Amino acid sequence: MIKKIFKVLLILAMAGIVGFLTYVWSIFIWLMAYEMNVAVIIMICIAFPFLFLPFLFKEKRKLVFEMVIVYLITTLIALGINIAVNKYDKSITIKIEDNINVLEYMPFEEETKIAKLGRESSLKLSENLPILDGAAAVFPVYSSFINAVYPDDVKYQEAPFYYNNTSLGYQKLARKETDIFFGAYPSAEQIEYASDNNTEFEYTPIGKEGFVFFVNKDNPVNNLTTEQVKGIYSGKITNWKEVGGKDEKIVAFQRKEDSGSQSMLKRFMEDTKLMNPPREHIIDTMSGITDMVSNYRNYSNSIGFSFRYYIEGIIKNPDIKLISIDGVAPTEDNISSDSYPITTNLYAVTYKNNSNPNVKLLIDWILSDEGQEIIENTGYARIK
Repeated sequence: MIKKIFKVLLILAMAGIVGFLTYVWSIFIWLMAYEMNVAVIIMICIAFPFLFLPFLFKEKRKLVFEMVIVYLITTLIALGINIAVNKYDKSITIKIEDNINVLEYMPFEEETKIAKLGRESSLKLSENLPILDGAAAVFPVYSSFINAVYPDDVKYQEAPFYYNNTSLGYQKLARKETDIFFGAYPSAEQIEYASDNNTEFEYTPIGKEGFVFFVNKDNPVNNLTTEQVKGIYSGKITNWKEVGGKDEKIVAFQRKEDSGSQSMLKRFMEDTKLMNPPREHIIDTMSGITDMVSNYRNYSNSIGFSFRYYIEGIIKNPDIKLISIDGVAPTEDNISSDSYPITTNLYAVTYKNNSNPNVKLLIDWILSDEGQEIIENTGYARIK
């Protein structure tokens, strides 16, 4: 009787060890994002020492064999579960990475995709070059400004620009590490962070942009009213059939806090409370949110948001479609004329009392016909 109890306890102990090792392994694989071939190698390495146990404990060989079998069975089950979880996780999450191929939009390159003036710029800076930064969707714009106004050999000097997301970009501007940030209006938290660093932001609208909502191309819904969108993102509307679609649950993706588009969503919602989404519905990047709407495992039932130029000018995902709001499509003409109901400004954000005189010179040039030509040729609407 005692031997049987001891045997059961040993097997349970082995199962506990296996469970712990599997847990550690799962966390390791998740953190390192290894492919499954590496995962299998790791599992074999963990299992390998156990294969020698029967030879080390000859008196208890039968018991050890049973323990090894338990280990292998548990390992295979854990491996299967981990594969399933890994596949599920990849279907709803996105790694943090560059949203665009920055090298395709670099200044002073022959094959660059940036907009260029067909003539020499009226403004040429040679020293005290303002350090520029901006949101992912605006990089082609300020790269074009650099190409037109900065000296050609600037690429051999200390880099006069950064490529950050909105959150990090506003932090650097608040700490006065950059001179101009190009992007959407900051969130209340970003303004507070600036205040904590004794920095006061100043805002210059330089272009117009549409805040857009998009669905999978197979979703029959082509238009939503402003109130319907607010209903979806407040959690009051939860099924597409409530807005003329299929009888499917609505999966409304959001961005992480302090991203430019998430801040814009909050401003759009006004007094309507934004629902707290499940963790899996929070996406780190704008490219991630479009990928999720096009590839989500229940692909036709999701909705996301971003800015028009980013979707149509950079991402160009054929599996999603922009929807009209209040019957008005988010075209460049409708945004320029303010016919589209969710039109917002593209800002050049500076900080008060910047001692670099070229900051004002550059912004004045951006508001000139030449600067506005670049704004328009990039894909945004002119501010004037």
